Amino acid sequence: MTSAQPVSSSVAWGDYEAILFDLDGVVTPTAEVHMRAWAEMFNAFLGDYDGEGDTSPYADADYFAHVDGKPRYEGVADFLASRGIELPEGSDDDTGTQQTVKGLGNRKNDAFNEVLERDGVVAYPGSVALLDHLRDLGKPLAVVSSSANAPAVLAAAGLADRFLTVVDGRVAKELGLPGKPAPDTFLHAAEVLGATNATSVVLEDAVSGVRAGRAGDFVLVIGVDRGAGEQTLTDAGADLVVPDLADTLPTAGGTEG
Repeated sequence: MTSAQPVSSSVAWGDYEAILFDLDGVVTPTAEVHMRAWAEMFNAFLGDYDGEGDTSPYADADYFAHVDGKPRYEGVADFLASRGIELPEGSDDDTGTQQTVKGLGNRKNDAFNEVLERDGVVAYPGSVALLDHLRDLGKPLAVVSSSANAPAVLAAAGLADRFLTVVDGRVAKELGLPGKPAPDTFLHAAEVLGATNATSVVLEDAVSGVRAGRAGDFVLVIGVDRGAGEQTLTDAGADLVVPDLADTLPTAGGTEG
């Protein structure tokens, strides 16, 4: 009796016209930096807050359920709503000391930038291997990120020249595009690259991002499991879930046109 052969997760990348990457957690491990920054900010806020609502400590489960992949202020608002805490929205220039949705978002962003400047960032080796393969195939690539820090992260990782366009939080705001889980930012990136949802692949590690790819009816949505869970990403609409993007490369001895 022979054992079953493992199902291959390799992708025929040559079949697609454009590849759309989320950044944090897909190309670079900055999702971990974001997680730490969110945790520090929310736990400091919850420790000081004396209003109505649930002030039990913020946990990683809160990040995946309410924050991951969303525009920063939306993540703050969704988490607070989950705890029954009501704060004024505030303005974009609120400081981190102000107890507003945007003030808390700005406090988190300051913490993230401090860590990025101090420690830098190194891209996932498997993601770089895929980027190299796609470059050899001549495929146009985009980054589609809810973070306003995407260009700085790409520059710190030495990957800014790999992508023809970056649709980040600032671009979405300027164009009036709703953020993930709405598909608009991915659809815009595909259009910029001269492709459509029917010919483009979405790569995401966040539930909200996978949902965006599925809502946009993209031909292939690949979930990268960096902690959300394979079943969770599958349930959100991923066609394929891998722990590392190197797993999508042609198998040894195989070729791709």
